[in-house]
Amino acid sequence: MTRAFIFPGQGSQSIGMGKALADGSAAARDVFAEVDAALGEKLSELMFAGDIATLTLTENAQPALMAASVAAARTVAERTGRSIADLAGFVAGHSLGEYSALAAAGAISVADAARLLRLRGLAMQKAVPVGVGAMAALLGLDLEQARDVATRATTLESICATANDNAVGQVVVSGHKEAVERAIALAAELGAKRSILLPVSAPFHCPLMAPAAEAMRAALAEVEIKAPAVPVIANVTAAPVTAPDEIRRLLVDQVTGTVRWRESVLYMKSAGVQELVELGAGKVLAGLAKRIDRDLAAVSLQTPEEIDAWVAGIGAA
Repeated sequence: MTRAFIFPGQGSQSIGMGKALADGSAAARDVFAEVDAALGEKLSELMFAGDIATLTLTENAQPALMAASVAAARTVAERTGRSIADLAGFVAGHSLGEYSALAAAGAISVADAARLLRLRGLAMQKAVPVGVGAMAALLGLDLEQARDVATRATTLESICATANDNAVGQVVVSGHKEAVERAIALAAELGAKRSILLPVSAPFHCPLMAPAAEAMRAALAEVEIKAPAVPVIANVTAAPVTAPDEIRRLLVDQVTGTVRWRESVLYMKSAGVQELVELGAGKVLAGLAKRIDRDLAAVSLQTPEEIDAWVAGIGAA
């Protein structure tokens, strides 16, 4: 069976995430130790038994989610005795999860991924003052309808853009708060089932993040990027990428660009993927996969027990 490993984005964090992996896997413990050393602090302690409000801060949530995801990936490799390239045809991650995918595939080191995501979180928060921006999920509209709504909600003073194409009928818009509120009203006129303002501290994946994109451009220029062991499906193109310079460029574009997750999943299916395996915290991506294409098998692996059961199920496949 052809499969892909997929890695969640912000919003999947919870206190206790990764602890079972650390308790049950030497490979996972090594990942958490590497992240702690790279950041010069015990992020793992915050993840395992800290305060959820502190963990949810963007600069903490991003490296923490990467750590949990890569720890799960390393545990899979430990339990199977096989590499990512032996087990999967592609890797992909949602927003910050793209860094998890790159680290799992050996394109960037875990330490560099942790430092980049700490910077990314801080730069995104700094780009727009709290309360100025907003994001909203438009439920029941397709991508073209959402783009139309965002365009019509944009004025000379405030902008709105499509941030995430998550699944059929679930598109997220981002921008100035007043523009996003106009988009919600326009979406209702178009027949959206409902629209939900998201509990986020900044308007991610829209042109307002341009200062953060420039900060990431400078940081990524200093980081070694290798060809990944398997192709990574890039958020902004929904297509495979393996060339280090292109990976670097697309990670910069991703800060302000739309996360084309629905198209990414459909691309992987068209390339022969039959199973998506979500590694890390939560089950968001497995749930989206079932909405995107019911024929795709999707499973979430968060603990050694879940990984062991999955490994037993795949056998020699």
